[in-house]
Amino acid sequence: MGYFYWNFQYIWVLIPAMILAIYAQNKVNITFAKYSKVSTRTGMTGAQAAMRLLQAAGINDVQVERVSGNLTDYYDPSHKVLKLSDNVYSSTSLSAVGVAAHETGHAVQHNVGYVPLMLRSAMVPLTNISSRMAMPLIIIGAIMGSGRNYGIGGVLIEAGILLFSLAVLFALVTLPVEINASQRAVKMLVNYGILASDEAEPVKKVLSAAALTYVAAAASAIASLLRLILIFGGDRRR
Repeated sequence: MGYFYWNFQYIWVLIPAMILAIYAQNKVNITFAKYSKVSTRTGMTGAQAAMRLLQAAGINDVQVERVSGNLTDYYDPSHKVLKLSDNVYSSTSLSAVGVAAHETGHAVQHNVGYVPLMLRSAMVPLTNISSRMAMPLIIIGAIMGSGRNYGIGGVLIEAGILLFSLAVLFALVTLPVEINASQRAVKMLVNYGILASDEAEPVKKVLSAAALTYVAAAASAIASLLRLILIFGGDRRR
């Protein structure tokens, strides 16, 4: 009974984060779809905008490539490649150009040594390991000791929670990286003449909606960590 009890106890901690996550995903889908129907006056595609911005920033060693999927765009700093999804790469919409510029913003961050991006990149290997190991350690620890003593079960639980906290830290570090990339994107699009000033506001709405998904992810991670602490901390106190 214990395992299922732990999965449902303190579920109320997760509810606000779950609601925020649903709202954020719905908002980004609606906002992106709305401005996908509005083309930029320059008629520039997402790929063309990204290449223009990279050139304007003096970045000549980053490739712009297409990647399959919907909103699967990302910048890979290890290989210096900017991947744009099918609905961004060849689209001339405000949404597409905004997303392309956002990812270009990450390339600019990398080029200038933006500290939060460097920190996030350094955390990736450890975060990948901690994300895979955290819950198995907690579950094994719970089976062995139910978190009620400081034996091997309790040690495994504490180790699992510590590893989980690294994933939470990663989510928090991601926030300034994403917000700064969006700010750079809007500024560059206007400054380099890709968008007129009145086209910037819709792009801001698209990127703000996207940023909200990262806020929701961070909130979910924090809520999950708090729930683990409440569950197993409560076991220790009983």
